[in-house]
Amino acid sequence: MVGITPLERRNETSASKFILLGLSEKQEQETLLFALFLCMYLVTMLENLLIILAIGSDSHLHMPMYFFLANLSLVDFCLATNIVPKMLVNIQTKSKSISYPCCLTQMYFFHFFGIVDSVLIAMMADRFVAICHPLQYATIMSPRLCGLLAGGPLGFSCFISLTTSSIAHLFFCGNQIPHYFCNLTPLLRLSCMDTSVNKIFVLIVAGMVIATPFICILASYACIIMAIMQVPSAGDRKKAFSTCSSCLSVVALFYGTTIGVYLCPSSVCTAVKEKASAVMYTVVTPMLNPFIYSLRNRDLKEPLRKLINRKITSSF
Repeated sequence: MVGITPLERRNETSASKFILLGLSEKQEQETLLFALFLCMYLVTMLENLLIILAIGSDSHLHMPMYFFLANLSLVDFCLATNIVPKMLVNIQTKSKSISYPCCLTQMYFFHFFGIVDSVLIAMMADRFVAICHPLQYATIMSPRLCGLLAGGPLGFSCFISLTTSSIAHLFFCGNQIPHYFCNLTPLLRLSCMDTSVNKIFVLIVAGMVIATPFICILASYACIIMAIMQVPSAGDRKKAFSTCSSCLSVVALFYGTTIGVYLCPSSVCTAVKEKASAVMYTVVTPMLNPFIYSLRNRDLKEPLRKLINRKITSSF
């Protein structure tokens, strides 16, 4: 790693805190952003918690598909909670600072939940098995396999996220981060030191946890579409294609924006584009996932209705 020049040494900060510049520096825009993101976060929190409670309280939903949906809801809730509340506090208090330890902590959990989210979506293999191998579904999707598919991403993500601690050894020539949360890429650009090795590592990890799951999902949906084409009923085909198109739209939104940030050259991904993309995978997709994957499910609507009615009744 290249050493720091005397000039850079004079300009480097003690990195006791960073300044998150946020999405906008205009007061009138920040007020609108606060209201918008508060509403989106509340919707995200309500949707995901209801799904987790409904699946956990109804024994009829204790099957592989709903097991993965509950895990996805939990991860989406944690991913949004790691980012949005701090951003809202910064806007409301007009204080954009974040301490160095808090910045590293936020970055660790962002990578942890982000990687789990990416890998978990790809590992929700029950949709492929249910459509392409329906007769073997119960045998293939055993409790042991479901546990491995859900626990594997957690262990893998924990290990990969710990490697981001290498940024703690970097020196920084400033403390202003052009982002609304602590992310690895803008911090690397803020460093006075040669970060070539770090950037190569980011590309390798991004290829493993973003590009590879995305390719696997596209391959599984290609098989699903071929299976749907063999369905004799035109109405059933249309319904199945509608479901697939909705899921693929959210998948494309999540993986397309993350690929744009972590796998595209920095000359292509400007700070504005990076923040806009980050909003998509940290705020928008955690809010859309429950609606696309769960709330449109007929088997889940009834337990949700019973849960809501029970909560309303008990409150009076």
